[in-house]
Amino acid sequence: MDVGILGATGVVGQQFIRLLDGHPWFRVTWLAASERSEGRTYAEAASWRLATPMPAWAASMPVQQAAANGAPRLLFSSLDAAVAGDIEGAFAAAGHVVVSNARNYRMEADVPLLVPEINADHLALIERQREARGWAGAIVTNPNCSTVFLAMALAPLRPFGIERVIVSTMQAVSGAGYPGVASLDIVGNVVPYIGGEEEKIERETLKILGRAGAAGVEPLAAAVSAQTTRVPVLDGHTESVSVGLREQVDVAAIREALASWRGEPQERGLPSAPPAPIVVLDAPDRPQPRLDADRDRGMAVTVGRLRRCPVLSWKFVVLGHNTVRGAAGAAILNAELMVARGLLNGS
Repeated sequence: MDVGILGATGVVGQQFIRLLDGHPWFRVTWLAASERSEGRTYAEAASWRLATPMPAWAASMPVQQAAANGAPRLLFSSLDAAVAGDIEGAFAAAGHVVVSNARNYRMEADVPLLVPEINADHLALIERQREARGWAGAIVTNPNCSTVFLAMALAPLRPFGIERVIVSTMQAVSGAGYPGVASLDIVGNVVPYIGGEEEKIERETLKILGRAGAAGVEPLAAAVSAQTTRVPVLDGHTESVSVGLREQVDVAAIREALASWRGEPQERGLPSAPPAPIVVLDAPDRPQPRLDADRDRGMAVTVGRLRRCPVLSWKFVVLGHNTVRGAAGAAILNAELMVARGLLNGS
């Protein structure tokens, strides 16, 4: 299936190119970026920041204007939120299916905010979206990077009755894009503020864990409190989580729930799905970004330091790769699920 990338020159756009290189289902045939990149080859337009080399097919590909003419039906978007709303909406209206990493449509009642292992049934919102907006295409979003990891760690605990969650994040600098955070601000330092991040985590988590219905998504009836920080780590967001549960359960039950949790991507054997979406480590000093962020090609989330919390019920540490499972890889997995469910037939 031919696919395109909107916002192809940024850090997340580069991850799309890396992850789609040799993909068994998708072939990148179209790249788009800002006006200053239009008409140049990708190698000329992109300041490649990844450790792996730029694929030769991408290097020679011309960068197009972000307009619907000539674009394939399926598009991955890593556009900046300042421009993503109008551009993505125009593509959806023109019949394209946009799988977006931008925040603009995430909290819309008729737009899936998708983590395939958790809420694949939210894809039913696409029909409501098309009816309400008159779009021939659709927009499906993936969450904020930190939200993905928190939601995945909480989803297996829903049977125990999630009531309260407190999370503090330690977020890698790659999450700020390029050039991102100035070196004088982050080297040897912790910045205790990331604009809009806490609100995203608090709202998006409840939508992901909620139930889709005729009126949209009924959020999970729980309270989430988030504090976010930027730390001098290249890749991998770490989160310290405390969760209050309604039911009294022991550590063995919590550990088993996390380690045995699977979803539709694993059942279907989707190409980007990790064998186990959550890997539980028992070592007292894990997970660590340098050792664990790339686990299962960056698509698995690692949980460690599981123990009782004297204030709530349980506490643990969560780690995920922010530009892979938290961004480009998440969007690719979303698209794979849509293909497997027949939602892109005829594209």
